[in-house]
Amino acid sequence: LALGDMQGAELAGVGDDTRSWGPPFVGRESVYFLSVNRNKKSIAVNMKNPKGAKIIRELAAVSDVFVENYVPGKLAKMGLGYEDINKIAPHIVYCSITGYGQTGPKFQQAGYDSVAAAVSGLLHITGPEDGEPIRPGVAMTDLATGLYTYGAIMAGLLQRYKTGKGLHIDCNLLSSQVACLTYIAGNYLNCQKEAKRWGTAHASIVPYQIYGIYIRTANPSC
Repeated sequence: LALGDMQGAELAGVGDDTRSWGPPFVGRESVYFLSVNRNKKSIAVNMKNPKGAKIIRELAAVSDVFVENYVPGKLAKMGLGYEDINKIAPHIVYCSITGYGQTGPKFQQAGYDSVAAAVSGLLHITGPEDGEPIRPGVAMTDLATGLYTYGAIMAGLLQRYKTGKGLHIDCNLLSSQVACLTYIAGNYLNCQKEAKRWGTAHASIVPYQIYGIYIRTANPSC
């Protein structure tokens, strides 16, 4: 069992706000919510209540992976931080997903895809050359962080298989998105070439951008 199989934390009586992110809806649930929570099991637990925290610890004891995305220190106050879980489940791969990591000047701030995308520089290089920054059509920072997290968890499970010991993984939105901009950073670090928006064009590859095509037919009436 992986606690990652369980649905994320939801407010009692209200639920995850993405349940209402629509239209479209399937029944009373938004397609958005269903798309990222398919095949997951869920239970309602009040972790602020000692009995609820005990349930989480009991689940952790028989789980392989524990994934949480609270602001650093929040779960520790409930007795559910890494050190707490490690005492009862030293085998567990405990993964924390935050906005800005476990340390640093912004570590206590909540993380959001669009904010991390802006801070990382992704929005600075996205959009028309003579226009404003544009957010990508999907939550690229969230998606990239999820993929990096997946790889880290798989590596953690491999280490656990070899050593019998679990570990604490620190993933965050900002670091994940910055990692996706590696060649942008390389251009500046090596050549002091600052990135900019190119629209659909590419700074180093031609042809790359969208071209308008005019087709003249033999019969103008066609």
